[in-house]
Amino acid sequence: MRSRSARSARLAVAAAAVAALAATATACGPEDTTDTSSSAASSATTAPSAGEGGDAPSTSGSTASGDKSSGSGSSGPSDKSGSGDKSGYGQSCGTNDLEFTVTAESQAGGYYLVTAKAKSGITCYLDVNTPSVSFGSGADGVASPVGQGGEDPIELTGSAVAYTGINPKTTNTDGGKEFENVIIAVTEDDPDPVELELPDTATVDKPIVTNWSTKRDETVPRIV
Repeated sequence: MRSRSARSARLAVAAAAVAALAATATACGPEDTTDTSSSAASSATTAPSAGEGGDAPSTSGSTASGDKSSGSGSSGPSDKSGSGDKSGYGQSCGTNDLEFTVTAESQAGGYYLVTAKAKSGITCYLDVNTPSVSFGSGADGVASPVGQGGEDPIELTGSAVAYTGINPKTTNTDGGKEFENVIIAVTEDDPDPVELELPDTATVDKPIVTNWSTKRDETVPRIV
């Protein structure tokens, strides 16, 4: 009797252990499934991250393209600066941009022909038709314009020249002042007028001056 009771007890304990193990396995099953799903979800979440990482080179390429665009833009000024020095091009002539010569002419009772040309390497324009001319510093030595000649702004460069004519004496009297030099500027307010030596001594009384012209026969000064 005791041996059967002991055996029955052992069987009962074994059965209880099997039942507990089964219950534990059953309980663990859903948890394992959940963990597996979580792992899969985690993997799925990681995939777009890898895709974003794959897009990064494309973004980097856009930046490089922008840099190239910026680089080509910055090369523009470099190209311009490499095109050579154009200082003086297209600007109005200043007196110090020009070289002058004075010759004595016999027409119309005698006058001085002034020839102007641009200095080497300079291109400029005579925008003001009439030069500012005076003998000495007094108001009575200032030449009055007579309106002869004149044209659109004259380009002076290389061998191109412009002419103006000066008659130092327009009166029929014996009076007048004598001068050996004449002062010329392209405008009245030019800060650098030039004083030119005359080929002979001039008697000055109510002087006149013509406009600039590229035709010397238009610059014979006459009172109309």
